[in-house]
Amino acid sequence: MLTKRQNEILKLIVMSYIKLAHPVPSSLICEELNCSSATVRNEMVALEEAGYLEKTHTSSGRVPSEAGYRYYVDNLMDKANINKDEEYKLQTIFANRQLELSDVITKSLQIVSDMTLYTSVILDEKSHENKLKEISVVPINNTEMVVLIVTDKGYVEHKDLRLDDVSLDDIKNTVKLINDLIVGTPIDEISSKLEFDIKPIISKYVKQHEMLYKAFYNVFEDISKPGSNINVVGKNNIFKHKEFNDIDKVQDIFEKLDDKDTMLSIKEENDNDIKVYIGHESNLDDDVTVIKTSYKTDKDNGTIAIIGPKRMEYSRVVNLLDYIKKQIERDENGK
Repeated sequence: MLTKRQNEILKLIVMSYIKLAHPVPSSLICEELNCSSATVRNEMVALEEAGYLEKTHTSSGRVPSEAGYRYYVDNLMDKANINKDEEYKLQTIFANRQLELSDVITKSLQIVSDMTLYTSVILDEKSHENKLKEISVVPINNTEMVVLIVTDKGYVEHKDLRLDDVSLDDIKNTVKLINDLIVGTPIDEISSKLEFDIKPIISKYVKQHEMLYKAFYNVFEDISKPGSNINVVGKNNIFKHKEFNDIDKVQDIFEKLDDKDTMLSIKEENDNDIKVYIGHESNLDDDVTVIKTSYKTDKDNGTIAIIGPKRMEYSRVVNLLDYIKKQIERDENGK
């Protein structure tokens, strides 16, 4: 158990290193705590021996270790509300009733990425309690269109579709057939319904039935997969942190951010907590921190996460995620 003075010193070192990004000398601690240099150096040595600080080769100062960050988050981090400017920017998004939930979440996490210079991840795990209410198609040109899928709980999914040399009448007939026979089907059962109810009869109504059946089957198969909607926002922010100035390190992290299975592993189980995973705890990279939480509404559920260096503004990110989570669940559940 650390002493009160050791707690004060460790907290100062963590906060100073987060802000300044270079090893913290004992002189800075002396100024802040009005202690003798000998006392501070002794306490820093004790914290280093306990595994909470590390000494770099290029400076006499200390930096927090992974254990030091963990102790700070668990015991020393201040809890505070987000500042007024951040709240205003986020509230503007949540007040826009014309936006779908998925767009609200993406835009709010984009704002967080812009403000913090970290990377945001959204895992939208559409509730399979949703049932198909309607499907429609919006032509873009002769070959491209957008398929709009609306559920009974108000969830809207849009998928781009490209079909060469297919008549508009065939497309309309396929959409009508789906709406006539599949409306009311749970989202995760639609692929099966298509195979057993639509496939045997579609040739009676649609000339180019093979191409259209396959195209719409793939659309529904894609949206029915759990965690299929993965959105990584602000990926290039990684370049803005000194920890990632090695091209091989950046390339490795980029590959992980582009890997679907790796991103799905970020999923957080439903609970009310903001979780902080530091270094090796993140299961992503030893040099990053992942702060994440789940959200759940009547229409949707998923995970929102912020990824940055271990030298992260922990309190700020925790507060921002907590605010966004509460706004999502309050607005969508009518609380």
